[in-house]
Amino acid sequence: GMTKLADMGLARAVSDREAAEAEQGKAFGTPYYISPEQIRGKMDIDFRADIYSLGCTFYHMVTGGVPFDGPNPSAVMHKHLKEDVIPPDHLNPSLTAGIGEVIEVCMAKDRDHRYNSTSDLLQDLEALAKGDPPMQARRKFDLASLASLENAPVDAQGTAIVNTVELDEDVAPLTQQPMFWAMVGGWALSVVLLVLLILLKGG
Repeated sequence: GMTKLADMGLARAVSDREAAEAEQGKAFGTPYYISPEQIRGKMDIDFRADIYSLGCTFYHMVTGGVPFDGPNPSAVMHKHLKEDVIPPDHLNPSLTAGIGEVIEVCMAKDRDHRYNSTSDLLQDLEALAKGDPPMQARRKFDLASLASLENAPVDAQGTAIVNTVELDEDVAPLTQQPMFWAMVGGWALSVVLLVLLILLKGG
């Protein structure tokens, strides 16, 4: 068959500042796959929003369900902002922990805790295909844990008090499209095919 990449009207060049300014304060995307920064209507959206959405897509592929669900778009978007995703390998026991780690890093609430590049993501997926651990994802987990400890308040005994990070409640009005595929470039298709290959091989 022939694989085609379709632009459903949501994709734009990261360098298109005029479009970014026009979109500021509005949430463009399908609620099931939209990133937290898009929900807030941020202007400086970059490739890490695509990585988040790709993580949501992977999650749906390997578990059979969306990461967050709700009775309406606002409820779903609120969960993207506030709730931790159930690790996919907890829902599908046939998955390896490594696959779960990759997806969770893709879906980090803080985009600084996601993959630094699509190349890093692809490197981890290739490692999983060989039966090796996803080192880029594990490095991100370590850095995120260290950051939460460094920023945590300390009690009288010197013990760090780590609480769930509170995110602001600002949610931009949703400009919803019937379908969502904001993955830009051939790398997205390559990654999806690689994940399917991993699953077919049994993780």
